[in-house]
Order: sequence, then C-alpha cells, then structure tokens
Amino acid sequence: MSWWRRLLGGRTGRTEEEARSVSIPAPPTTEQIVTSVDAVLARTSGKAPAAVTARVQRVAETVHEMAPRLDRLGAGSQQAHTVVATATSYLPEAVDAYLRLPRDFADRRVVDRGKTSLMILCDQLDLLGATIDKISDAVSRADAVALVAHGRFLEEKFGTPSTLNLPSTAPGSLPAPGAPGQGPASGPAPLEAP
Repeated sequence: MSWWRRLLGGRTGRTEEEARSVSIPAPPTTEQIVTSVDAVLARTSGKAPAAVTARVQRVAETVHEMAPRLDRLGAGSQQAHTVVATATSYLPEAVDAYLRLPRDFADRRVVDRGKTSLMILCDQLDLLGATIDKISDAVSRADAVALVAHGRFLEEKFGTPSTLNLPSTAPGSLPAPGAPGQGPASGPAPLEAP
C-alpha cells in the first residue's frame, strides 16, 4: 500500500490502476498555436471594426514569429506559457466575447468605467500585443547576445579579421600566379592562345 493510501486510511477514491492511467495532455504544437490565432483573425475579418482587426493582426504576426522559437525559452517557461495562452485562450476569449455582442451595443453603449465594449477589447488587445512583443524582444536579445559571444570566441580562437594573414587581392580578382601561397595546383592554369 502506498504512503498516500495509508495516510488516507486506504481510501483515495481511485484504484491504483486508475491513478496510473491519468495523463497530462501534450502542449500545443507550433501548428496548433498558429492555427488558433489565424482562426481568431478570420473571425474578426469583416465582423469587427478596423481597430480590432489591426490589433488582432499585430498579435497574430508576433505569435507567428514566436511559435517556432518557443523552445528557446525553455521547458516550463512563464514566457512560453504566456505566448501559448495568448494564442489559444486569452485572444480567442476576448474577441469571441466581443463578437457575441450586438454591434451597436458593443460599439456605443458604455459598460464599465466610461468605456464601451469596443474600447475595453482594444485595451485588452493592446495589453496582449505589448506583452508578447516584450517576450519576442527578450528572445531576440538573447539570440543577439549569443551571436556576439560566438563572435568573441571566434576572435579569440582565430584572431580579429584584420590580424588574419590572407593573401591580398582586389575583390573579384584571382591572385597572380606565383604569389605567396599559390602553387601550381592551387589556382586555375593561365589561358594560352591557340
């Protein structure tokens, strides 16, 4: 008997077999994430004001850019979770709640603190857009830092480009035959007249 079962006096409500069969769903794939934001964009097209469609487009573009890069954020990352939740939950729920309202009511009737449903949705979309833009910038900055670090490693390993001893030639021209470092097999043979 397990320690948990002993703690509960042998009663957990589940058999051991049932407890072992509980599975956690897999995280959404890149394709599912992108499909989700594309579906929201399609639902707003022609059914919502341009202010809403433009904001949804901004979020969708950033999600498209971020979805293939989520693995760089690491397993269990709060930032990766935010991008996935934005695409699959936060964005669809906000837009769908707005779209269920009659247009006149949503766009003209004040519902909270002097704002219409349209204004509230735009605020929510701006917040989502700004949040995932910050995450995208953070990932890009990390990639840029990695590039700089690799460049410094290469400089230490091989020297700076100006300290490399390469034969000097004009751009687009071949070194002259017999130039240092040029053997008979290293360059093309000179052309002879027939």
